Amino acid sequence: MKFLKHVSILFFTITITSCGIYSFTGADTGDAKTFQVNFFQNNADLVEPGLDIDFTNALQDLIQNQTNLSLVNSGGDLLFEGEIVEYRIAPMTATADSRAAQNRLTISVNVRYFNTLDEEKDFEQRFSFFYDFDANAQLIGGTKDEAFEVIFERLTQDIFNTSLANW
Repeated sequence: MKFLKHVSILFFTITITSCGIYSFTGADTGDAKTFQVNFFQNNADLVEPGLDIDFTNALQDLIQNQTNLSLVNSGGDLLFEGEIVEYRIAPMTATADSRAAQNRLTISVNVRYFNTLDEEKDFEQRFSFFYDFDANAQLIGGTKDEAFEVIFERLTQDIFNTSLANW
C-alpha cells in the first residue's frame, strides 16, 4: 500500500513537471523565452538615491523567480519599462496636540509593458503602494529598508499579476 502511494505521488509529480503548461504562480508567458527590464529612472519630485536601481533589480528578481524566462539586456520577448513618478512622505494621523503620529511613504511607478509576441497584451499603467511608519522614526536604516521591501514586494507583484498572471 505504501509503495503504491509513493508510485502515485511520483507519477503525479512527473506529469506536472513534464507537461510544462502548469505554473504554480499562474504566469502565462505564452511562447516567450526572454524578458527585458529597462532601467526605471527616478523622475519623482523628491529623489531618493539608489531607489531606481533597487526597484529595477526587484522587478527583475521577481520575474526570474516566478517564471522560467531568461533575462536579457535587449531584444526581449517581453519588455518592461517605465519610471518612478512619485516618492512622497506625508503625515497620516495626528496626536491630540496636532502633531503627526504616523507618516506614510508612497512610491508610484508608471509601467509600459510590451509583449512582442502578442501586442494585444501591451499596456501602460501606474502602480502605487505605501508604507506607514511612526512619525518619531526617521526614514533611514532599518525603517527605510523595511519600507522599500514592503512597497517593492507589492508593486512588483502587482506588475507581474497585470502582465503575466493568468488567474
